[in-house]
Amino acid sequence: MHTNHRTDAPCNWRSAKGFTLIELLVVIAIIALLIGILLPSLGKARATAQAVAAAANLRGIAQANAIYNGGNDDFIPPSYVYGAEETGFRWEREDQQTSNPTPANGYIHWSQSLFDGDSTAGEAFENPAVSNGGAPRTNPGSDPDDWESRQENDAGQTIGNPQETPRDRQLARVAFTGNGALFPRNKFGSSPGQRRNRLVKDAEIRNPATVILAAEFYDSEDSWSSLAKTNGGDPGGQVSGTFRVASHRPVTPFEGRSSGGGDAVYNEPSYPGGSAGARLPRFRYPDRDETTVLPDDQKGSGTWIDGGVNMVGATHSGKGNFLFVDGHVARYTVLETVEQRLWGDKFYSLTGSGTKVVRFEDE
Repeated sequence: MHTNHRTDAPCNWRSAKGFTLIELLVVIAIIALLIGILLPSLGKARATAQAVAAAANLRGIAQANAIYNGGNDDFIPPSYVYGAEETGFRWEREDQQTSNPTPANGYIHWSQSLFDGDSTAGEAFENPAVSNGGAPRTNPGSDPDDWESRQENDAGQTIGNPQETPRDRQLARVAFTGNGALFPRNKFGSSPGQRRNRLVKDAEIRNPATVILAAEFYDSEDSWSSLAKTNGGDPGGQVSGTFRVASHRPVTPFEGRSSGGGDAVYNEPSYPGGSAGARLPRFRYPDRDETTVLPDDQKGSGTWIDGGVNMVGATHSGKGNFLFVDGHVARYTVLETVEQRLWGDKFYSLTGSGTKVVRFEDE
């Protein structure tokens, strides 16, 4: 006996249906909540990775500096010198004057001195946490990619009319600067005052584990206006228009007790060795107000290249990586480095008497 099956009988399976609008909105809300929870963690992880990468590069710089010292009578390289030619790394001591006798020759920077002119070593001076990996050369050369949008070089050229000269022998991007008390400027032949610069031997430095060798530049994220240097000197306020990005200079951590910081330290009196004045410390650490990193909309007077330690140290959530003479890297705020006297106890790179440094409170 055969049973007849009706093909038009109703199906007992429920037909599939899509999400309702309410269900879809609930799913979206859950995803948004998860993103809100995860993003801060991801951002912190990224910031931590950037800080670690910058610290690793600083350790590499320490190793390169040690190799340089070994091949150059234990001397730390000058932060910059005026080149004897437009290319190459030769420089003459008598050319190191208050101003460049041949501006087209540009600067020879310690970033290239450490690596014997190897331009492929660029990443060693870069920091993933800052704009374009670092500040541009003061005189970038003819490649527009090496310039910042508001930058003006020493010859008055801008990104719209770059020329091959002057072009500094400096890595294309530098995120680190040297301690000016150890890395001398180039004022060996003459200076703005009676003091001049001198080369410093690594072995001279007392307590190398507590003295900063190099630090991270502070990035204003505005064409590197944190390193602005105008033709008239201190901008005295917010930087506008084009400006020179003086990335070749070291940070000046101390001030003259009577003259001030930056170029003024050369004017600090120097007394004959036999006089009582020769034994008096002529330099001091800045006070708290002078080491406050200003907001980006107040760049200028507080972060002028000759203004002292405001140009470094706020790269990672208000702190920066600092490389010490013994090769270790630690993270501090700028104020902590001053309060703990981590820039050293002597202005080694200046000639003259009274180069010992005291705290502001000890004056």
